[in-house]
Amino acid sequence: MKGLLLRLSALDADAATAVRVIAHFEALLGSGPDPVVLTRSTAGLAGCAAGLELPDGRSARFGPDGTALAGAPGHVSGRVALEPSGSVWLERAGAQGPFDELVLEWMAITARVLAGRPRQPQALRAADPALVELVLSGREDASDRVRALRLLGLAPEEELRVVAVAGRPGADAGVEAVALLGRGALRGTVRVARVGALGAALVQRKGKGSGEGEGAGEGENGTAAELRDALRARDRERGASGRPAHGIRVGIGGGTDPLDARASWAQARAALRFAVAATPQDAVADHGELGPVALLADIPADRLRAQDDVKRLGRLACGERAGQGDDLLAALAAFCRTGTLRQAAAELHLHHSSVAARLARVEKETGWSLRDPQDRFRAQLALYAVRLAGNEGGPEDAGD
Repeated sequence: MKGLLLRLSALDADAATAVRVIAHFEALLGSGPDPVVLTRSTAGLAGCAAGLELPDGRSARFGPDGTALAGAPGHVSGRVALEPSGSVWLERAGAQGPFDELVLEWMAITARVLAGRPRQPQALRAADPALVELVLSGREDASDRVRALRLLGLAPEEELRVVAVAGRPGADAGVEAVALLGRGALRGTVRVARVGALGAALVQRKGKGSGEGEGAGEGENGTAAELRDALRARDRERGASGRPAHGIRVGIGGGTDPLDARASWAQARAALRFAVAATPQDAVADHGELGPVALLADIPADRLRAQDDVKRLGRLACGERAGQGDDLLAALAAFCRTGTLRQAAAELHLHHSSVAARLARVEKETGWSLRDPQDRFRAQLALYAVRLAGNEGGPEDAGD
């Protein structure tokens, strides 16, 4: 651990801090903490007051100097809910710190153990960025890439796929990836680092029983399904209603020979252009699920923006009051994907009449009849084109 931290500190100070945060809570979990120890140590780590309320009624609240605090919480700058009740929180006077979300994620994981919920296996998943970049490079010798794979704990002979993660505007994508994947969102061996402006995860599942292969789609227990479940869990913990709390976009590359990991990395970044920070379904794009639609990414963004249907959806999104244009496109995307009002409403956590009203507005502005399969297919392609045009030249292009 000390050697990894030294290498990370030289390459990426944010990644090193993220590893320290996770290591702190891993050590707490290994020592069997009580609510007082967990809350006091979290407050000291975060440098602000912290508190917790467990479902069984136990509670604690401490300042950063280790002093017990009485009374109601002050300004709560971040909170994560526990099930079936209770929560953990931080009380920072100003804006949230850059690692507050990661601290809360792991404080909540530890609190669930205190509440009697079985702990899911967690591994320290942050990796040396230099080694991950070497694996993803097409310029290094095969022998160097094999050595990097072994140092990362990955098998050079087993299929590997790459996941690309883009964080919220202004957030560190590497930290976002560690926060999402460090909580055990994916099965198998997972190594996470920041590569350019993106978070990159190398995922390896030994054996042929994983249900995933090149172009096979996600399957019932596939990578895409697991990541969507993880994002849904984050939204539930933050009390999200309609709008996502995570703000993360994820692209998944196909399975490949580890020595050709750059191909999966390219696919993951291409898939990321199709993802939007909306519902978990839309926030995760799998290159295998996209199929021939992925070829749209080869069309120049200027040509996409010039297409009439794309221009109509763009005007619709920009011509509404703040956020309402995005709501219209989210309703359209959910309906195109599910084919029914009720399923679309369930996905968006809305009443079906609200979704119907939004779709009626879309039909009025575009001239489409969304009950017509041809118009619905046309709308879906236009939505893909809007996402690709909007994600041109962003962090997805990093790491080449």
